Amino acid sequence: MSSKDSHPPKSTRHWGTMFLGLIVAGIFIIAVFTYQVKSTEWAVVTTLGNISNLDSQGKFIDRGAGLFPKWPYPIQKIVKFDRRNRSFSGNVGKLEETLTNDKKNIIIGIFIVYRITDPVQFFKSVITIPNAEEQLNSFMRTSKNAVIGRYRFDQIVNTDSSKVKLSEIENEIRVQIAANAEKIGIEVGVVGVNSIQLPEKIADKVFNRMITERQGAAAEYRSQGRKEAEIMKAQADREKSQILSGAEAEAKTIRAEGDAKAAEYYSVFRQDPALAAFLRKIDSLRKIMKTKTTLVLDTDSAPFDLFKLNASELEGKVKELPPKSQPEVRRAPANKK
Repeated sequence: MSSKDSHPPKSTRHWGTMFLGLIVAGIFIIAVFTYQVKSTEWAVVTTLGNISNLDSQGKFIDRGAGLFPKWPYPIQKIVKFDRRNRSFSGNVGKLEETLTNDKKNIIIGIFIVYRITDPVQFFKSVITIPNAEEQLNSFMRTSKNAVIGRYRFDQIVNTDSSKVKLSEIENEIRVQIAANAEKIGIEVGVVGVNSIQLPEKIADKVFNRMITERQGAAAEYRSQGRKEAEIMKAQADREKSQILSGAEAEAKTIRAEGDAKAAEYYSVFRQDPALAAFLRKIDSLRKIMKTKTTLVLDTDSAPFDLFKLNASELEGKVKELPPKSQPEVRRAPANKK
């Protein structure tokens, strides 16, 4: 086998190199003559230093996300900005003391949430995010000092939440910052207070005042509790007196009825003491004979001595009773012979 047969033809090797070169050239052309924009970006196109993606009225043309053609640098330049919300807490003057309306010092930190809404104005004014935030920091500092100076100290720091005006303060600061930020193409959506500190000189005074206010509130609650307890006790005493009066009246009525009935029976017993003894014996026999009980007792003791009387003697004693008190006496049937 010859050496010529062991190597591929030169034409085949040249086609592979050419194909690889075409791919590299295509990638280079795409990179040089196109640009890509994400959905979270603004893209400002400048041609020889002038913004070119503007309409006839000079307003920015937002083409959205995608791949777009361009002339290579330095003819055209693409400047991209993040269009998402950004949070910024300031970087200068965060620990500076601010004077309130009643001439008291306080240290307040604020933050803002902003986004770029006019990329053309932003490009003309500040160009970069660091430059923009430097200006925003100045707006924040000036607006905070101006607004805080219109409020008293107790409207910022107070144990009574109804007297605190932080929401109004935040809104007023936002309005002032937004008016200035609009000039550099930025919209400020939120302003919030993220820290409140007291200078060492007045911290002790504030804490002592807060303690005094809390103690006063506690004393007021205790006094109110004692008053309510006294009212409840007085009401309970009245109800107790009413219940006792009603019970005593009812008891007197029952006692009077019982005394009247007892007097009626006692008048009968006083007329005939023997009758009284006889009725007690009868009553005792009734109670004993209610149940089926067998008793072996001496008939000489009351009330069993009645069993020793014959029928005629028992009937005679019964007739001596008043008509209403006479018990029913049944004669035993005579034995048939």
